[in-house]
Amino acid sequence: MAASASTAASLRLAFPLLSAPATAASSSTLRFPAHRRRAPRALAVAAFKKLSEAAPLPIPQEPTEPLADEDALPPKPGVYGVYDPAGELQFVGISRNVRASVEGHRRKVPADLCASVKFAVADEETPDRTVLNNAWKSWMEEHIAATGKAPPGNVAGNYTWIGAPQRPPDLRLTPGRHVQLTVPLEQLIDRLVKENKVVAFIKGSRSAPQCGFSQRVVGILEAQGVDFVTVDVLDEEHNPGLRETLKAYSSWPTFPQIFVGGELVGGCDIISSMAEKGELAALFQK
Repeated sequence: MAASASTAASLRLAFPLLSAPATAASSSTLRFPAHRRRAPRALAVAAFKKLSEAAPLPIPQEPTEPLADEDALPPKPGVYGVYDPAGELQFVGISRNVRASVEGHRRKVPADLCASVKFAVADEETPDRTVLNNAWKSWMEEHIAATGKAPPGNVAGNYTWIGAPQRPPDLRLTPGRHVQLTVPLEQLIDRLVKENKVVAFIKGSRSAPQCGFSQRVVGILEAQGVDFVTVDVLDEEHNPGLRETLKAYSSWPTFPQIFVGGELVGGCDIISSMAEKGELAALFQK
């Protein structure tokens, strides 16, 4: 069965690269960093085996048992698929170090999901990321074409293999109420909404909204897959006076308030209605 475009589009691209995770604080003081353009990088050429061509390698069930030696399972960049004891593919991953990724999985994932692994590694020590991504997509498409479904670990919302994504911290307009502002609060608000594509002023934090309307707005924006920032209007320590100042700035009396491209779109009811009609996605694409 050929994989449909809609099926492929619904898959979460799960790339478990072994880089040290950044530790983010619960919130950030408002900053506007300059954007830097990276020079384009020439694509590397690499040939990867198909999923069906790769031979399975057993994964020891006891954590104290060592993995196969490095000749059999090299510490190189590549793509890999982990199978359960019944031979069902559970997860397709991509890594800068396939051996380390497999070792990490067998220590954290239930043993009944990690029985063997297929892999294909790059010849280059640092292959282009696009080459690795294309290899991962090829393995996923091959499996979906054969089975009609994605591996369970690659389905959106399954965090068995990859941890749940961390939500960005909420923005703070000031370092604290003890700091004397050098510009009016209205100017900080104006700068914030004009220098960020989507801004949601909510009650509570993004990870813990303090009202049902704010929670719904966060859920809608995250479901849209749009990049957005949040500001907690209840945080009187770092956003003192924001609630009343924002009401005057926007001429809107309630919260949450959502701005797109520097313009107020509205609150929860308007955002919900636009999402149901498909108008929100069109707005974000402008």
